[in-house]
Amino acid sequence: MPLPSIQFIHHLIILSGNYLNLTRMGWGTYGGTSVSPCRPSGTRGRCLVCQWWQEPSGLSMFISLQEPSLYTVKAILILDNDGDRLFAKYYDDTYPSVKEQKAFEKNIFNKTHRTDSEIALLEGLTVVYKSSIDLYFYVIGSSYENELMLMAVLNCLFDSLSQMLRKNVEKRALLENMEGLFLAVDEIVDGGVILESDPQQVVHRVALRGEDVPLTEQTVSQVLQSAKEQIKWSLLR
Repeated sequence: MPLPSIQFIHHLIILSGNYLNLTRMGWGTYGGTSVSPCRPSGTRGRCLVCQWWQEPSGLSMFISLQEPSLYTVKAILILDNDGDRLFAKYYDDTYPSVKEQKAFEKNIFNKTHRTDSEIALLEGLTVVYKSSIDLYFYVIGSSYENELMLMAVLNCLFDSLSQMLRKNVEKRALLENMEGLFLAVDEIVDGGVILESDPQQVVHRVALRGEDVPLTEQTVSQVLQSAKEQIKWSLLR
């Protein structure tokens, strides 16, 4: 693949919003001096984009910009106020083992549970989060992922649960409605791809899936009762 001109790279990065991401990743200064995008005729090496493009990571990130992925979400987590897992769904193999996942979850909790911020960079990942009483909600994406997209997923999940739990978003209520949580998450994200960001639609679809009567303890008892009725009537004939 032929390398594009530096002028094209300037426009691509700035227009795509990734200039902010580069600044946030530590590319905002050069030689101790704050830098900003230069004009196409700017001096190479003094510009944020030029400096980035000369680094080994420049080409690989350019390729990722040229080939955007639908796989936005790497993980969704819900932890309690001790940092223990209540719900976790990972969509790739960034943390392949349960041990690695638990270590990451402890780390993310320790870094975020006492801060007022809603966004963090941790272990090369973008983390958006919010808390409610004794719950902490996290949505994780790659370091260059659009925070607004991740925040849309977070808000959709939280608002959906708020409606389903009648605004009682706390640990006990959540544990009593885990089936609804699993259904809601599946409606919002599938395999890391964002499907829905409207909590009204999520709640509606969860309700419809609930009406499909899955094989739960209640339906098992209904099946047993129906079988008893059939046996009784067959004996009376």
